[in-house]
Amino acid sequence: MGTAVAARRRIDWTGLFFAVVLTLAIIFPLVVVGTWAFANVWRYPAVVPQELGLRYWYATLARADVWTSITMSLSLSVMVTLISCVICLPAAYAFARMEFPARNLLFFSFLAGQAFPKFGLLVAIAGIFLGLNLIGSFWGVVLIQLVGTLLYMIWIPVAAFQSVDRRMEEAARDVGASPLRVFWSITLPQAGPTIAAAVLLSFVGTFYETEGAWLIGAPAIRTMPVLMISFINNQPVIQYGAVLSVLLWLPSFFAILFARRVVNSGSFARGFGG
Repeated sequence: MGTAVAARRRIDWTGLFFAVVLTLAIIFPLVVVGTWAFANVWRYPAVVPQELGLRYWYATLARADVWTSITMSLSLSVMVTLISCVICLPAAYAFARMEFPARNLLFFSFLAGQAFPKFGLLVAIAGIFLGLNLIGSFWGVVLIQLVGTLLYMIWIPVAAFQSVDRRMEEAARDVGASPLRVFWSITLPQAGPTIAAAVLLSFVGTFYETEGAWLIGAPAIRTMPVLMISFINNQPVIQYGAVLSVLLWLPSFFAILFARRVVNSGSFARGFGG
């Protein structure tokens, strides 16, 4: 017994070690970037900034191109998410509930784009968009970013609709409920939290998407990630890029708060139970 207890202790210490290393690997870069955002003066070889303040926040937020990029990123994220909902949610319901020819083939064709190197796929699409005069346009970026939402807006809602308790739907129909009433009162409340998670992931993923926005949208369309890359490459002062990085963290922060309210662990897990 003593040997078993000692082995468990070794395993616990090993797990703790890797947990600490992983936490540091994730947290340390965030702390460094966050510190740079508030460092007015930080010169080598100082370990901590010589002066903290909001000088570069004022300078960054005073730039017109920063506010233009924020507006552009939010507009693209909202538009792409709405179009994804309109296109993908009915398709997800059909894949989850209906039988039709080539159903599995069509289902995986929606996700085929995720199996190929993303940048190579974007270059091929850019060649098509060039002939359609979509390069450098808002709708060109919307279309290219829609490709990245298919994984969230098809796969996850399909699992959510499959996990709904069919017996409750049948019971509601037996007492005379219409198909629309069954969907609204039975199906949607069960699948809703998982679908909300898919919508949230699509919005945040679109907000952070960089390659498509740069390849298709540049130079006319500049989102926050594209502008941040430009700041990092062209600005001699690192604080400008750090401030934009912190601003880019905000959607994730609010997404986590929203997810805690609308998606509990049990409902999300049931979405993948089918």
